[in-house]
Amino acid sequence: MQKQVSIEPKQFAAYVSAAQEAGAEVVPLSSAVRALIWTDYARPDLLDRVLDENPQLLWVQLPFAGVDAFQESLQRQITFTSAKAAYREPVAEHALALALSLARIIPERVRATSWGRKFAVSLFDANVVIVGGGGITETLIELLAPFRANITVLRNRPSEMAGAKQTLLIDSLDEVLPLADFVFVATALTDLTRGMFDLRRFSLMKPSAFFINVARGAIVDTDDLVAALNEELIAGAGVDVTYPEPLPDGHPLWSAKNIIITPHTADTNEMVTRLFAVRVGINVKAFFDGGQLIGLVDPDLGY
Repeated sequence: MQKQVSIEPKQFAAYVSAAQEAGAEVVPLSSAVRALIWTDYARPDLLDRVLDENPQLLWVQLPFAGVDAFQESLQRQITFTSAKAAYREPVAEHALALALSLARIIPERVRATSWGRKFAVSLFDANVVIVGGGGITETLIELLAPFRANITVLRNRPSEMAGAKQTLLIDSLDEVLPLADFVFVATALTDLTRGMFDLRRFSLMKPSAFFINVARGAIVDTDDLVAALNEELIAGAGVDVTYPEPLPDGHPLWSAKNIIITPHTADTNEMVTRLFAVRVGINVKAFFDGGQLIGLVDPDLGY
């Protein structure tokens, strides 16, 4: 097999360099090319068209950790890899920043013009629930280690996660929510997780608990989150993702009580470009040298 790879639809210089340093030649897509680096998350329809026109492709590298936009493509007999775990560090860092900001009412204090109330919640020895068992969760557990947090991880597989007090299957969510001081969402968007956090689940949480979502907006029922905040079913929420996204101006979530909304910037374009280039280099080398691809997508699980 010739060591040729195509990067479509945009040939970012960093990705071209990474592929070349891995020993591959970057060429225009043709019937001779077996490997494709896909760089556009917003056009799954275009990827489908490319795959229809290029049945010779054996491997496609997708650009983000979440692959929910590509569900139709994933049904093909092609090996797909995603960027899962590639952006784990900045996203986990952002999740921690949101949690600490909520716990110390930073949004309220930065706008204050008077001394105000005394309020703080500590992460030290707090009960933390993390939904999802991937790379973001692994890094978030490491970041939480100095706080001695009691961490419960919910995931699809029963295998334990280092640093967690307990690892449970995701169907135990209702049992652990009432005990949580902080709930982090770091799971893929699938049929199982879509709309997972609704008014019923927010009602299970303590009124003093904080909710942080750095995964996908559609995992949360947005109207129910607004209601949970305004009715003080939970103490506050920090979200880097919303549904719909971008969140329209004037949407009720903007004015909900004790909400922090960041515009999907847990990982910026600069961070993504740098980290995805690393993943491209590793996987291009693995594909052509017969090594182990990182971030293999399971089409049945949807991630």
